[in-house]
Amino acid sequence: MFIQKLYQFFFALVIVSVLLLAYNWHKDYKFDNNPLSQRLKQQIFEKKQQTRQLLRANFGFDLDVPLIVSEKLPSSLFGAAVFTQDEKIIIYLNKKRFKESSDYMIHHVIPHEYAHAVMFYLKDFSKDQSGHSIKWQNICKKLNGIKCDRFVDNHDIIIGKTSF
Repeated sequence: MFIQKLYQFFFALVIVSVLLLAYNWHKDYKFDNNPLSQRLKQQIFEKKQQTRQLLRANFGFDLDVPLIVSEKLPSSLFGAAVFTQDEKIIIYLNKKRFKESSDYMIHHVIPHEYAHAVMFYLKDFSKDQSGHSIKWQNICKKLNGIKCDRFVDNHDIIIGKTSF
């Protein structure tokens, strides 16, 4: 009798596990093969507008940089600000990273990359100002960047993605 109940319990556990795996697979497949949701696109737009308002208030100029969500960025990158040869500034956001934490992407990555875009706009390409310089950190903070440290701490990224 006990063995039969144990068998039924594990059989039910296996069925529930298979259903959860199928649900997660479907959710991942749906995310990977569809554009971002309208809600997420709206949040990105609102954060961009907020960042531009902070730019005008703190620096006295506006910078309308295109934010492109791309599936082509390597998984190791959350985003990238790019200064093209024809002097256009573009910010790429990694779509794969939105699956992990859309809040992190919106509240951490957008101000971070916009701070790089401001450095490009100011044409501040000196070796002293490259990467996450003190000047970049100050710009990032004025754009309400949450973590504007000189070096990215991977522990902060992991903690920032968890809800506990």
